[in-house]
Amino acid sequence: LADPAPVAQTFFVDDDIQAKFSLDAIITVCDSKHILARIDDEKPEGVENEAAEQVAFADRILLNKTDLVSEAELPAIEERLRKLNPSATIFRCEKGQVDPKDLIGISSFDLHKTLEMDPEFLNTEGEHEHDNS
Repeated sequence: LADPAPVAQTFFVDDDIQAKFSLDAIITVCDSKHILARIDDEKPEGVENEAAEQVAFADRILLNKTDLVSEAELPAIEERLRKLNPSATIFRCEKGQVDPKDLIGISSFDLHKTLEMDPEFLNTEGEHEHDNS
């Protein structure tokens, strides 16, 4: 797991990258069986919960491995994901099988929305810590 912000920032703070590329969308894949435990992980002070960050920044969420949980469990999982990110589209899938047209060329990334959520998003001077456990 990794914080998606540093990769996404590259599209806006690097002039060469910005001139040649655009950020279409942030897509995150969540393991249906383990995502709630990862979101609930207690992290040391100053350490980001990468699972929660990935869900919060996502434009699309692939709720993968749905075959490993019961159909009755899925609505509660989706509800937790929507609390972290009400605007992301959630796709239930097994083995990552999603129609590529739902993921590519969708122009979903919104810098203004991201800055509302994280005003320091474009600040590349900020340090962040990783959980090394």
